[in-house]
Amino acid sequence: MRFLIPLIVAATSVAVSAEKTAPVTAVAAAPASAYSTEDTDIGTLLDDPLARAILDKHLPGMTTDPQIEMARTFTLRQIQQFAADQVTDELLTKIDADFKALAAK
Repeated sequence: MRFLIPLIVAATSVAVSAEKTAPVTAVAAAPASAYSTEDTDIGTLLDDPLARAILDKHLPGMTTDPQIEMARTFTLRQIQQFAADQVTDELLTKIDADFKALAAK
């Protein structure tokens, strides 16, 4: 997943600039049943061992990359815009299906 890191770093710089002007609001952690590539931030997924395992299955190396912490506030769909050839709609659909199966347990 090293291919994502330069893109994430660039996107994080933009997000940090925007955060300086945006008000801070509290966001509750999403329960497993609500995980999605569209709405759940990567940080929430990393903090849940079961969701993290799904990421490891579909995106090997992403969760162990030393720079992944910079992407915690992004969703997988947001990351897709920086690496659309590697984070495809098909891949995100498979991840969402695994999140749905996780919620059913």
